[in-house]
Amino acid sequence: NTLEGGKSLSFLFFTKTKSGIALLYNKETSNTYDVHLKLTKEVLTIQKLDVVCTRGGDPQLNGVGLPILTITVRYLREVPSFLKLPLGSPVPPADQSSRVSSPLFDSGLHLNGNSSNTAPSSPSSPSANEPKYEKRWLDAVSLPLLMARVSKYKAGTDKLRSNSFEVCALDGTSINILQFCTAAESTDWLQAISTNISDLTLENMKMINRYCSPDDQIVHMGWVCGNPHPDDAAPSSTFKFLALRGPWLYIFRSPPVSATDWGQADTLYILYEVLFKVHKLWMAEDCWIQAKFYLGLQQDEELQDGEPFCFSILVGHGQSHTFSVEMTSDLAVWEKSFQRAVFMEVQRVGSKTYMCSSQSKVLCLTIDFGSGFTCSESSSKKILWRYKFSQLKGSSDDGKTRVKLLFKNAENKQIEMKELEFSNLTAVLHCIHSFIAAKVASVDPVFVNSQSISGKYMI
Repeated sequence: NTLEGGKSLSFLFFTKTKSGIALLYNKETSNTYDVHLKLTKEVLTIQKLDVVCTRGGDPQLNGVGLPILTITVRYLREVPSFLKLPLGSPVPPADQSSRVSSPLFDSGLHLNGNSSNTAPSSPSSPSANEPKYEKRWLDAVSLPLLMARVSKYKAGTDKLRSNSFEVCALDGTSINILQFCTAAESTDWLQAISTNISDLTLENMKMINRYCSPDDQIVHMGWVCGNPHPDDAAPSSTFKFLALRGPWLYIFRSPPVSATDWGQADTLYILYEVLFKVHKLWMAEDCWIQAKFYLGLQQDEELQDGEPFCFSILVGHGQSHTFSVEMTSDLAVWEKSFQRAVFMEVQRVGSKTYMCSSQSKVLCLTIDFGSGFTCSESSSKKILWRYKFSQLKGSSDDGKTRVKLLFKNAENKQIEMKELEFSNLTAVLHCIHSFIAAKVASVDPVFVNSQSISGKYMI
């Protein structure tokens, strides 16, 4: 969530402009060649090295009657003396002794402007109309960054690339694989591109939220990589687009662009009925880095030994979704955003009631943000017992339908056990966790202040 001046609630994001040289790996041809990268707020531009005619000859032709103004480097690979020239250098006239066999020369075209059946001009008296050529970086691909994604994952696998990553646009357009000489350079470019994508996503969220009701605000959204289940016969990663909006966790195959798209999510979950869990990360120096997420991340850790930064969404009936992100800061943003979204939804609904049974009686358990737990008969609505959240001292369940809740009696200080049976036990337990977490957060002044700031941004 963004404040004035480009600051987020938890981290500082600065839109980056950047340029530099990289290697571009073409997956179709398996070739790698130099490219020049230009990063702006909204676009990543890939430039390829080309040879251009700068002067001489017919402006519409290349000086020898052929409608070619740009000659790409791939036709000149067999002219090493030319390729060694710096950018902007004119190409020296070629004579008969300097001819080499190449597709360019075989076609009858020479860099000095003469055809193969025409005698070259004398070096002492060059023609005034002789074309001149220079090497220049020319735009090849401009990739919009709005809703784009970056990933180190190799397509169709759970393996990570080394010192390289892929950038894909919203429409699925890929610029293939960008490779860098060092891990530091790769991470720097990954952070720069990711920062600009995040900034554009935040701007898009802010625009959408202006026209949505307070209970339908987007808290966070972005790309993640869906990790395969360990038991899968052929594990492979698939990219998903997650969104925390209103009461729901959305899981999409591609980002929602229109209002209709929001109704076409692959999966929907009620926020307070699922549980967000960060996977602890074990680094090479044998120390946990989970606490680092809250220390104002200025630098991102590099992935160690191919281990991704992961979190899980635990849902009903023991099922879960595991996702990974590219950087520790992404992981921290998802965790804090999930906490904020659940807190807002719990405060909005106030209470939730579930049908249950005990000793063959049909009951209702109400979890209320203000009063705690209330159990009543389903038919008569007669209240059987009531406890505050602070009186819950423990619980145990059979992992299927039954749970035992241990409460401390406020008067005699004795522990009282209440055994209940639910058809959707996991959802109930997650709901209890969400309400208690929201209750605890509501008395934390730092957390409460952050929510008030969030409200100003979102509406």
